Amino acid sequence: MSEFYPTTINRGLIMLLPRKPAFDWIKRVDPDETKLTLDDIRQDCDGLLVPQGEVQNLEGAQKWVYENWEMFLEEFLTDWHEDEESWPEKRTLKLFKEWFDLHYSSLVWDFANEPVVHEKDEDDEPE
Repeated sequence: MSEFYPTTINRGLIMLLPRKPAFDWIKRVDPDETKLTLDDIRQDCDGLLVPQGEVQNLEGAQKWVYENWEMFLEEFLTDWHEDEESWPEKRTLKLFKEWFDLHYSSLVWDFANEPVVHEKDEDDEPE
């Protein structure tokens, strides 16, 4: 067993857990996902590391996510189905709140010995 020295990092963690309306949309746009369950998509959901100085509790996490909800919703939709024609026509904060539960943790432990590697989306690269 390798030795590691766990430390906390200066980030909070927000988890966006899809709810049944999001699952229903996935099943509608991709009927081949026959074995997929709501529990499956909730067990492997997006985790967002956020600055502790800006987000310090669940209320702050909600405020931060709701200020950026469009980006998170579009990422979710793209991850499941890139054809924007299949996306909900009215994408609103109300829909986002119906589609996702939000969990927050103010304490994040780092158990890895290697440095964090930041990966950029190819679309984010300057031309």
